[in-house]
Amino acid sequence: MKIVQIGIGGWGKNHIRILSELGVLTAVCDTNIQKSRECAKKYFVNHYESIDSLLENEEFDGVIITTPTHTHLEITTKLLNAKKHVFVEKPMTYKSEEGEKLVKIAEKNKMILTCGYIERFNSAVEVIKKIVNERKFGELIMLEFHRENRMPDHIKDIGIIHDTSVHDIDTANWLFNEMPIVVFAKAGKINHEHEDFASIMLGYKNNKVAIIASNWFSPKKTRTCSAVCTDATITSNFITQEIKIVRENENETIQNVKEPLLLEIQNFLEAIEGKTEPLVKPQQAVNVTKIAEAALLSSQKGIPIYLDLK
Repeated sequence: MKIVQIGIGGWGKNHIRILSELGVLTAVCDTNIQKSRECAKKYFVNHYESIDSLLENEEFDGVIITTPTHTHLEITTKLLNAKKHVFVEKPMTYKSEEGEKLVKIAEKNKMILTCGYIERFNSAVEVIKKIVNERKFGELIMLEFHRENRMPDHIKDIGIIHDTSVHDIDTANWLFNEMPIVVFAKAGKINHEHEDFASIMLGYKNNKVAIIASNWFSPKKTRTCSAVCTDATITSNFITQEIKIVRENENETIQNVKEPLLLEIQNFLEAIEGKTEPLVKPQQAVNVTKIAEAALLSSQKGIPIYLDLK
């Protein structure tokens, strides 16, 4: 199998490392020719500075796109129409209607399209998902997420909701196994062109709720989730992948560290080979964008936004 990496930023370099370790990296592409040349030399692969040149000169099966969000629609459209399987980093697009277009193009060309919601591959989430599905500690009724750190220098074209909160929006949908029916949010901006802090409440059927708090001010990086079930509370740290289960008379700690990005990329490769389905379906990624849009609208108007997502 041959995979191309498009975009060689900080996160893109992590994809490149894993693709090389798996022996499937065939080329890299970036508008910064010096960066792509240096990366290609390091990993002994070909390099390009344009998608057109890549498509004209390279034979490959699929691509991973880690470029700025505003470029996703154009790049992904071109590659899907060239009959290439596509993994695009989150958010799939900045606007949900653009994501809907990509879903239709992928279906038309019978190509795999998936999106990088990496927490689904985090063992801390995997364990909670298993517990919830088995109803081991009763019914899941509430989720609370905290995702905090200093603002990354490379985030220019989107705010914290589209860049950061979307991870926990997707994880909430994944753990509840359904879409929210209402969104209420408050967000603001202090040091960024877009919002740099936000609190979002997602309401699901039967009064289930997810609360998502994100900011780009905290000096310490935090990625936590608390899942409240009727018979236990499960707290998890997405960074250390440690889980604590608290019951009335018993506590339990679980830790099973795996590299989520490796598992995510392997899922994409296995989907191309026909061994499995992508864990993140493209319509699910579009729905996350719709929820993020609703959160921004709710914050602007100061009212709850009701949803009807498929």
